[in-house]
Amino acid sequence: MTTPDQPPSPDHLIDLLDKGAHEETAACLDRLGTADTDARKRALRALRSVAAERPGALGELAAPLSAFLTDEARAVRLTTAKLFVTLAESEPAAVLPAVDVLAERLADDEEFYYVRARCAEALGYVAVEAPEAVTDPETLADLRVGLEFDEPEVKEKLAKALACVALGDPSRLRHQMTSLAEHLDDGNELVRYHLCTALVTVGCDHPGRLADATDALRERLTDENPYVRGRAAEALGLAAESDAEIDVAPDIDVTGTTDEQPSFLIDRTRYLRRRLDGTQPGAEPAGVGTTASLRDGIEAVVEEMTSPDDGECPHCGLELPASSPPMCPRCGVPR
Repeated sequence: MTTPDQPPSPDHLIDLLDKGAHEETAACLDRLGTADTDARKRALRALRSVAAERPGALGELAAPLSAFLTDEARAVRLTTAKLFVTLAESEPAAVLPAVDVLAERLADDEEFYYVRARCAEALGYVAVEAPEAVTDPETLADLRVGLEFDEPEVKEKLAKALACVALGDPSRLRHQMTSLAEHLDDGNELVRYHLCTALVTVGCDHPGRLADATDALRERLTDENPYVRGRAAEALGLAAESDAEIDVAPDIDVTGTTDEQPSFLIDRTRYLRRRLDGTQPGAEPAGVGTTASLRDGIEAVVEEMTSPDDGECPHCGLELPASSPPMCPRCGVPR
């Protein structure tokens, strides 16, 4: 049994959560700060497992947990940031008390880049349901500026967060189309995909704003990744429906499209062709050019994109032997 002066064990924390004893759990978290680094990590990992299985159990603990985002140990801060990502994915409202601390970690240019990336990801999930809590000008600036980082994982999570911001309130990014489009040639396909998704999302409500991104989107129509090409075609199709004078007439040939390409790309390329041909809306496949489809489909597409072929890194395409390490030797991203 844990005495009042002892740091709590992971099992004791989970027992308290099972009983719904949130005040006692919060008190135990305060004591956890005195434990050694490994004990803190073990306890936070156990809580992350709870967040994945029963996110509602942590609904009142975001504030005491946020204290570990400023822990002296980098590993503890990263574990805590991952916990908040897990919680925010299922219960974004539960993370609201930690938004300010997450934003501070994102803004700290001396913070470990993986911590910043995970904080951005958590803020993105919150932004989908509560954009007013996350999309202040300072936080949006930190997300945009962060796209200049060299680390692929940081840019990927920041781009994903921006796509989530757009889902929560497309108007928040309607004046940022040019700055987002500047990064559509990023070397990371997930960065390109998420930014194209952000542009599509804004375009669903504000198609005229896509005028500032059409040149960059046209270039993505020849992207090596079919999902990036599909999102670019979707964005240009929305732009073609705008009352604004937008030149979206690239030379597109979909007649040769085969089953070797994913239906995601086929549907969106044909959607663009119909818009360019002047076909009235209504004939396009379900789930193209609508905010509802974006809310439901982003994670599924990312899962398809990152499902590795045998022996291939899902991020940079490097062929890897079956016995290769968990980190890709070329791009450094976990497999």
